[in-house]
Amino acid sequence: MRPESKKYLFDIQRAAHLVGEFAGTRTFAEYMGDTMLRAAVEREFTIIGEAMSQLARRDEATAARISDSDRIIAFRNVLVHGYTFVDNRLVWQAITEDLPTLLTEVETLLTED
Repeated sequence: MRPESKKYLFDIQRAAHLVGEFAGTRTFAEYMGDTMLRAAVEREFTIIGEAMSQLARRDEATAARISDSDRIIAFRNVLVHGYTFVDNRLVWQAITEDLPTLLTEVETLLTED
């Protein structure tokens, strides 16, 4: 793995942990009722997607080891460019269903030399 790849993986890890902290034990209804929470979560998902995009450009082999890396990048593009069409249920699904897998995969890659 290229040394710069670890930087992108650390960025993904940090942002994913922050999303987890922000969402915590909240419910979807609480998420929907808190504009600041939604903005913070979307910001961190944007960072995850941008870091994944940079990783894919610079180290395609490492990016390919992360499930749905293309989907993660596409999600970032929706958040940035299609912000008026963001489906909050999909964001919530990413938090509750997809984020744990992403964190596990990234943390595994970070333990490798």
